[in-house]
Amino acid sequence: MHFRIKKKLDYFSVDVEYEFDKGLLVIQGESGAGKTTILNCISGLSSPESGRISIGDQVVYDSAAGTNIPARQRNIGYLLQNYALFPNMTVYQNIIYGIKNKAEYKDKYKKEELLQYADYIMETFGIAHLKKKHPAQISGGEKQRVALSRAIVTKPSLLLLDEPFSALDQQTKEIIYQEFSSFKENFQIPTILITHNDMESEMFADRRILIKEGHIIEEKQQLKGV
Repeated sequence: MHFRIKKKLDYFSVDVEYEFDKGLLVIQGESGAGKTTILNCISGLSSPESGRISIGDQVVYDSAAGTNIPARQRNIGYLLQNYALFPNMTVYQNIIYGIKNKAEYKDKYKKEELLQYADYIMETFGIAHLKKKHPAQISGGEKQRVALSRAIVTKPSLLLLDEPFSALDQQTKEIIYQEFSSFKENFQIPTILITHNDMESEMFADRRILIKEGHIIEEKQQLKGV
């Protein structure tokens, strides 16, 4: 994917450009540096003042051409820091929410294929036994697995993760780290991960950029030979 984003914030302007086609990109920087703004612009939850964003061969935003594809049509999985699970829905209903609400999945055969994929993902992350539970009835680590399952169940072209491990206790983190490493290797979805944790960056990053006041001030590529 490629992103060139310019967006004015309260105290500075985000002005970044980067390109990668596979693996996991880590974005690091102090709180308020513009990291989440970048993800929100890529996802379509927010719009830049100018720039261009493409995912694979699809241009989802281009200020010069007047292109701004709605978030729901960008085929992006987005895992927010607070997981944003629907409290009134069961685990299973949360996970398949994207399948039920995407227009392109109204074809019953395509939909059935993805529902089977949802079952596979739940088995993979060890949460199949929780499908009838509600978010209030499960642990933080289980919520993280549910949120990640929901983010990838529609087979996104890009996965965005905003501090997904920060709310977990250390023991749960160790388990989730192992699961995420397996997920990264097995699913091969291009991913952008925001983290303040240097250890997480070392474990997962194929590339890393450091953001300060909306600008890239440091870049490391091919940390793992990608």
